[in-house]
Amino acid sequence: MTCTLENHRTELVALLSPLFASLGSEVLPTDSPEANDRVLSQDLYALLPIPAFTNSQMDGYAARSSDLALATPQDPVVLPLGFTAAAGDPQLTLAPGTVSPVMTGAMIPLGADTVIPVEESAAGSFPELVRANQGAPTGQAEFTAPSAPGRFIRPAGVDLEAGALVVEAGTRLTPTMIAALVSSGLREVPVRRALRVAVCTTGDELSDDQRSEGQIPDSNSPMLTAWLRRYQVQVRTLQLPDDPKRFALAIDALQEQVDLILTVGGISAGAYEVVRQALSPLGGSFHHVAIQPGGPQGFARLPQAAVLCFPGNPVSALLSAELFLAPLLRKLNALPEPVPQYYPLAADASSPEHKHQVRRAVIREGLVEILDPGSHLVHDLARADALVHIPVGVSQMTAGQQIETWSMNV
Repeated sequence: MTCTLENHRTELVALLSPLFASLGSEVLPTDSPEANDRVLSQDLYALLPIPAFTNSQMDGYAARSSDLALATPQDPVVLPLGFTAAAGDPQLTLAPGTVSPVMTGAMIPLGADTVIPVEESAAGSFPELVRANQGAPTGQAEFTAPSAPGRFIRPAGVDLEAGALVVEAGTRLTPTMIAALVSSGLREVPVRRALRVAVCTTGDELSDDQRSEGQIPDSNSPMLTAWLRRYQVQVRTLQLPDDPKRFALAIDALQEQVDLILTVGGISAGAYEVVRQALSPLGGSFHHVAIQPGGPQGFARLPQAAVLCFPGNPVSALLSAELFLAPLLRKLNALPEPVPQYYPLAADASSPEHKHQVRRAVIREGLVEILDPGSHLVHDLARADALVHIPVGVSQMTAGQQIETWSMNV
């Protein structure tokens, strides 16, 4: 049975959407590296205002604006120094008729309502400064102009009030959002539990011993593991036997440990297609999708996990993941959908008219160079920086014609 790319996508949305919606949540430290790019599972409200207290925007002098109201170059105002307020110091009280040297980020002393940058004082620099409990302040500062109330003062809560909504459920945590959460006093964050995926490769030909005749390395496992981890997925890998009964037993045990099982290989029309043979009796659905490469596709819904079945050639496996799984993982992780770009073809290209062809390509000097369509060409897959889509009904494209491209390997 053959179906369209769009129909198969619809089938997988119906299969995986309920699974993704039921993942539940876990709590992580806000400053944990694992929190980055995770999706919040509930609304979060500020425990502290941002800023947490009223502080100075500049290195300067905290003063009462009324004490400087009459200052002019011809008739400057000279005020004695009080204690210095440095960042992290307890709040001071400004004595009437004095100024307190204040550093950037320090609490504004009680009674002060303006800050004069140190470079605007007559001296242009600080004299000897004394902090609280370190002796008695001496010296004075001279000012030649008034300073308006509120000048260079950052009021507590000007960015966000305590109790205000910081971020809504369903938002992906970015580095800047993590900073806002920490600043608002939230030390832990409830996030959607990470999806647990098992990548299961099949094939008696897979072996780490490359000296054995007829054996090849398993490149699909590390490739798909790296691809999945881009989407905050917890991944484990297994090589399963080319024996339907043993394969079915392994899958049955595995479904208790993961949410999604991704099988690679064993679903074509050949005589030893272990995945199709094992899962068909369990309700697995296998058909041919009108795409190239990656036509053979399958899926199953087990009691405790979903199964996606991709073809075994590395190019087909990765393109299946890009076409069918990536859109769902982007939605799960609140990631934006990519935007296609259009470039002219460097040379003529042909495609099977009855299939949606996805080709690897490189973009050089503003032109799209389409690579060989072979689904076994792993090195070509590695050097490609774009995918191009040639839709059903198009059999020939000419050099210079605009073609839809999607970035890959970024």
